[in-house]
Amino acid sequence: MVDAARARKLADRIQQIVAEMLERRIKDPRLGFVTVTDTRITNDLRDATVYYTVYGSDGERAETAAALESAKGVIRSEVGRRTGVRHTPSITFVMDSLMENAAHIDDLLAQARAKDAEVARAAQGASPAGEANPYREADSDEADEGDAGEGDFDDHDAVGDGEDGRSGRPPS
Repeated sequence: MVDAARARKLADRIQQIVAEMLERRIKDPRLGFVTVTDTRITNDLRDATVYYTVYGSDGERAETAAALESAKGVIRSEVGRRTGVRHTPSITFVMDSLMENAAHIDDLLAQARAKDAEVARAAQGASPAGEANPYREADSDEADEGDAGEGDFDDHDAVGDGEDGRSGRPPS
């Protein structure tokens, strides 16, 4: 097993090499506007997965996937030459669904904004269902009467904090 820092550095280096190869060396006409978004490598450094996105229609995405699959050998040999590792990792290209997820999140946010606006429109002319002040305020006369009955049943300090001068414990 290899430490995670070395695996991450190798994955970053593979991502740079693949992106540069797709930009400069691979001249396949099926290759669309490709962006390499991420690269992951296994802990044994044997398999690398390259995630990519393609700007365009579904047909262009399929053609780009076919172009990447046919260029896989050339890309792997260049990765092996430029990284200098003992065993060149096998490369797998996976379409990253980042764009679709972002579009889905945008749709959900738009729906939430529309529902918030609908609730705001409904609440604009609304009034409270009950009284304006739902909390009851006791009259001053009622509050004074209630204070007289408060306290312990035997006027002893039940908490034991000594407010009435006693410890709060029953005499022994």
